Amino acid sequence: MISRTKLIVRYQETDQMGIVHHSVYPIWFECGRTDFIKKVGLSYGQLEREGVMLPLRSLKCTFYNPSYYDDEIFIKTRIINLTPSRISFYYEVFRKGLLKPIVTGETEHVWVDTDLKPINMRKYKPDLFELFYDIFNDRGSA
Repeated sequence: MISRTKLIVRYQETDQMGIVHHSVYPIWFECGRTDFIKKVGLSYGQLEREGVMLPLRSLKCTFYNPSYYDDEIFIKTRIINLTPSRISFYYEVFRKGLLKPIVTGETEHVWVDTDLKPINMRKYKPDLFELFYDIFNDRGSA
């Protein structure tokens, strides 16, 4: 499954050159990831109420082309790795009118409980793990 999230570049996201500041893209990745999880049928809030958190372990971002104030952008998000202890997402940010992504990135997250202790999702919440596993293996729908 690949989710598609639409955003419009806000003025405060740009720098003095009128270009989206590099620090904004991880925020957009979070928007894409949040939207992805919603399209799975959950929300971050529901995950947290289930006792599951997803702190960031690593972030990678590669820049190809800029984006500017008022541009319409799309973030494509998908799972690229899933284990009982971690989940990784891949992002492609597109500017309307361009066929190739302007930015790509990856984030890796650790499954933890509310005390921030790592958990084995397959044992801790097997139903939730199975849901993400099916999506990751293109057996689920959203």
